[in-house]
Parts: sequence; structure tokens; C-alpha cells
Amino acid sequence: QVQLVESGGGLVQAGGSLRLSCAGSGWTYRRNAMGWFRQAPGKEREFVASIGWSGGTTSYANSMKGRFTISRDNARSTMYLQMNSLKPEDTAVYYCAARRYMFVGTDAYDYWGQGTQVTVAS
Repeated sequence: QVQLVESGGGLVQAGGSLRLSCAGSGWTYRRNAMGWFRQAPGKEREFVASIGWSGGTTSYANSMKGRFTISRDNARSTMYLQMNSLKPEDTAVYYCAARRYMFVGTDAYDYWGQGTQVTVAS
């Protein structure tokens, strides 16, 4: 059974940092690209970042470039999202997901975690 579990969310002041983690189990983790998405209240879910199967390729939404860094540790079946210079508009539930393919992309994610809340106070 595929399982993705996010952790690391919380309340932070604007300008602060958080690191999210996503632990995967139930399949051969290193075979899939992974991604982070977020959903703010009243808004649609949006793409945040993606990382290829080896960790060598990454892709970011424009508004996250330079502030967020996605990484993965295949030996630990864990993915991370380092978020710096956080803004109130970054407040959302953050989800990790496993992509159907090995390479980065914004779609074709088949498995999702339950989400972790990130709240940025102004």
C-alpha cells in the first residue's frame, strides 16, 4: 500500500523558514518523480515544485523560485521542501505527491499525502 506522510508544517512569522518532509512507503520510491503542491482556503490546488527520480532535476513554480528548495533522499525514501523568506500568501495546506513518471512535471501525480498546514503570520 502506497503511503505518503508529510510533516514539518506549523506557524511561522513572515520572513521565517520551515522545512517540510514527506516520507514514502509501499513502493520503490526511487523510481518516481515527486512533487509538492499547496492549496490555500478558497483557492485551487497549485503546483509548488517537482524533483526527478534521482534528485538531479528540479522544477519550481515561478513564485517559489529562489525561496523554496526541493530535495530528496532516496535512501530514506523522503523528500523535503525548504521554504525561506515566507510570506503570508504562502499560507496553505502543503501536499506531497508521487508522479507516474520518473521525470519532473506538473501533472500525472497518482499518490498523495494527507497534507500539512503552513501558516505565515504577518
